[in-house]
Amino acid sequence: MNKSFIFMLMVIMLIMLICSLISIVSKKSIIDFQKSSPFECGFNPMSHKRLPFSVHFFLIAVIFLIFDIEIIIIVPLITTMKSTLMMYWFMTALLFIMILIMGLFYEWHNGLLNWTN
Repeated sequence: MNKSFIFMLMVIMLIMLICSLISIVSKKSIIDFQKSSPFECGFNPMSHKRLPFSVHFFLIAVIFLIFDIEIIIIVPLITTMKSTLMMYWFMTALLFIMILIMGLFYEWHNGLLNWTN
């Protein structure tokens, strides 16, 4: 027989042995209701579904996403600064920053940045 075939067969046997030992030795925990139920965003999924949603939590999540996307777009802008024509790079960066500033003024004008309401 070929040596590589024997080696592959031994590796497969070793993997099967290790998997069976792990399944035998591992402790089977008692299924607990709290451990098996899903938990997301601090809400109990077994409670009423039509409870009022926190607007502040939603706004924090949206602002986080906005800043995350800003970073994803700004980093390549900075890294391509030397390799492109400076006028096109400057116009692209200026347009992106103006869109961000307009969005900030829109949020500020509509009172979305007030956390006390």
